[in-house]
Amino acid sequence: MELKKKKLIVIMGPTAVGKTAVSIQLAKHFHTEIISADSRQVYRELTLGTAKPTAEQLKEIKHHLIDSHSISEEYNAAQFAKDAEAIILRLFERHDYVLVCGGSGLYVRALLEGLDDIPEVPEGIRNEITNQYETNGLDWLQQEMKRLDPEYFQMIDQRNPARLMRALEVVKATGKSILVFQKRQKRENQYRVIKIGLDLDRQLLYQSIDDRMDHMIQQGLFEEARALYPYRQHNALQTVGYQEIFGYLEGHYNREEAIRLLKRNSRRYAKRQLTWFRRDTEIRWFNPSDLQEMIKLINES
Repeated sequence: MELKKKKLIVIMGPTAVGKTAVSIQLAKHFHTEIISADSRQVYRELTLGTAKPTAEQLKEIKHHLIDSHSISEEYNAAQFAKDAEAIILRLFERHDYVLVCGGSGLYVRALLEGLDDIPEVPEGIRNEITNQYETNGLDWLQQEMKRLDPEYFQMIDQRNPARLMRALEVVKATGKSILVFQKRQKRENQYRVIKIGLDLDRQLLYQSIDDRMDHMIQQGLFEEARALYPYRQHNALQTVGYQEIFGYLEGHYNREEAIRLLKRNSRRYAKRQLTWFRRDTEIRWFNPSDLQEMIKLINES
């Protein structure tokens, strides 16, 4: 198998931009399969809140790393990179092209570039941050990150305490942003990598986010979140799409406000995803409708 002739097509972009539909069309065209690079679609208990491909879409094209783990299991970027690389090499034995599709920038980076060499954090600092979070809540984490590492704060999921605590640990232990340690030498891949970014006019993207949220609610998002409420401390649920409904279930606001927050926080998350991906100058950007232009790029790369 000559890996240098193989092509890995990576489809990236913000939530609700249309990555799933585009990746399925490309997979059909190139007669291949798709690996999901989504940090939450890997969990089988999470369905509506993670906007997984529908049952019909999963029948159309084989997907990997969807519903492969339980929320009771720890899963992270390092494990994803290891699993995805093994699947890629296996698929390249019978395909010239393989697709990776997802909006989790850290997972994509771990796969394509390797993980960052972040210094060990003293246990005392980690315990101090954990205690402060348990005492003062998410607002404290957000304010500390905004104060100590404002650039990275604008790029990550600001409602994910695990991600916030990790970044705070690094800046408190080293005096430097975690971004400093993410500028290491890139790993060289044996196969060709073609990075495709999808984006829409901002108002169209926001309308797509709102419409999809309305559809997810009609399909039973609130009921799904209610069933998952006993597991709300799991890291997989510390994200947009569930936290807003947990607040409603705890009586902090009414259903109408929960829906407003779901849409607002999803739009903010999309902005952060774009901020993350825009830093990668190797990504070629397309409107999701420009399928033929994407195919041309892939063929010529």
